[in-house]
Amino acid sequence: MKKVLITGANKSIGFEAARQLLQKGYYVYLGSRDAQKGQQAVDQLISEGFDNVEVITIDVDNLESIKAAREDLGRKTDVLDVLINNAGISGGFPQTALDTDISVFRNVFETNLFGVIETTQAFIDLLKTAPDPRIVNVTSGLGSLTLHTDPNWKYYHAKGACYVSSKAALNAYTIILAYDLRDTPFKVNAVDPGYTATDFNHHSGPGTVPDAAARLVKAATLDADGPTGQFFSDDNAPDTGISPW
Repeated sequence: MKKVLITGANKSIGFEAARQLLQKGYYVYLGSRDAQKGQQAVDQLISEGFDNVEVITIDVDNLESIKAAREDLGRKTDVLDVLINNAGISGGFPQTALDTDISVFRNVFETNLFGVIETTQAFIDLLKTAPDPRIVNVTSGLGSLTLHTDPNWKYYHAKGACYVSSKAALNAYTIILAYDLRDTPFKVNAVDPGYTATDFNHHSGPGTVPDAAARLVKAATLDADGPTGQFFSDDNAPDTGISPW
């Protein structure tokens, strides 16, 4: 049975990704910053008939919490097949380049970039023991620098300085991580779940949570011939599914 850790999975897209992977027969370690909320999410999945799920308390903003989560998971398993770096924050909008306080930039980068790096580094040893490991970094279509320079792009004016730059940086990290693991069975990809109606955007997005989660699950379950080092975005590239960087 393959095993997956999903950060920020106690609600929304992360929670639905957990449900869909359980349906595919995966054992899910449901990552949650708040242990109580994480357990409530696990209890909900158990009530739906899923047994192969348990909470892992992990706050990606806190290195000690990440280390503790790694120790906790290490007591449960010696292999991790999939890591989905899903936890993320927006920092609140609007965000301008000149007027947004630097503390907001730091907070957003702490979660959206540094937390991903520290989590990946902490769990890479368990991932390396898997025969076909997968890393999914949950990004945003707004992380495309190419599209942000195109005045005809439908989201051209969505220039949240902190959020956009953090996701662009995450995309760059994904490219380099995939490169570093290029001669291994790893598949490392950035996935844009799309503009989805969630608490994250006050339910303003047109997309559904199940569809968004399915995009994460697709990248998490790629076969040996699947791509690596890609930026998947059905929203940005409905024909090919591959967004320009």
